[in-house]
Amino acid sequence: MTKKSIRIIFIIVSIILLIPVIAMQFTTEVNWDVADFIVAAILLSSFGFSIVLVWNRLAKSSYRIYILVGVIILFLLFWAELAVGVFGSSLAGS
Repeated sequence: MTKKSIRIIFIIVSIILLIPVIAMQFTTEVNWDVADFIVAAILLSSFGFSIVLVWNRLAKSSYRIYILVGVIILFLLFWAELAVGVFGSSLAGS
């Protein structure tokens, strides 16, 4: 993993995290606290690092696409569980 890819991941994560910061200025429906931003930053950063790691390690493998799709699905399921508690686990506070 190069410094350039790490820098790109942190820039993208920062831009994504600016969305709720800006939304909080205009509406009361978005109400994140510091813990929400920390969890989102960790989740997005680990997702970005996972994508880069799979992409670089499995450059010539035919399984690269399948593993990337699996990482994306896992990320979306985890994000949905944290956001609204789709599965009713203790992660969402249910």
